Amino acid sequence: MSEPEPRSERTSQDEALMAEALAQARLAAELDEVPIGAVVARDGVVIAAAHNRRMLDNDPTAHAEILAIRAAAEAIGDWRLSGCVLAVTLEPCCMCAGAIVLARLDEVIYGATDPKAGAVDTLYQICNDPRLNHRVEVTAGVMADECGQILTDFFKAQRAKGKK
Repeated sequence: MSEPEPRSERTSQDEALMAEALAQARLAAELDEVPIGAVVARDGVVIAAAHNRRMLDNDPTAHAEILAIRAAAEAIGDWRLSGCVLAVTLEPCCMCAGAIVLARLDEVIYGATDPKAGAVDTLYQICNDPRLNHRVEVTAGVMADECGQILTDFFKAQRAKGKK
């Protein structure tokens, strides 16, 4: 299987999708959830949007990416999300990167890198591991400053409240 061709530059659509993912992240912060948001688009139209809900749902798998992937599959009536793009504010973890591959997404766009758990580029490259049966085009660093700042602000506020 051939690897997807990397794009050389970001597009205004990347930023529009990331702006929607950031709106989801802000909703998560309002609910005292880690502010990560994700959207799935097909043909430039958002078909699913989600934010972290681990605390609200008492579900360790309720990451924004997983919830958005589930909602997108429901919206189109197929687990294969070929032709779809996922935009997420933070580089996906191992679980989410695996779900991205298994869902057959065409592309993942992310904002901030995750030096502690990033599994798309930083610690692992799951989305482009040649041993797997699907590769995903990756566009990194879209609105990275804004995506990183919302997390920085959230964790600073959590520490001020005495939370870890």
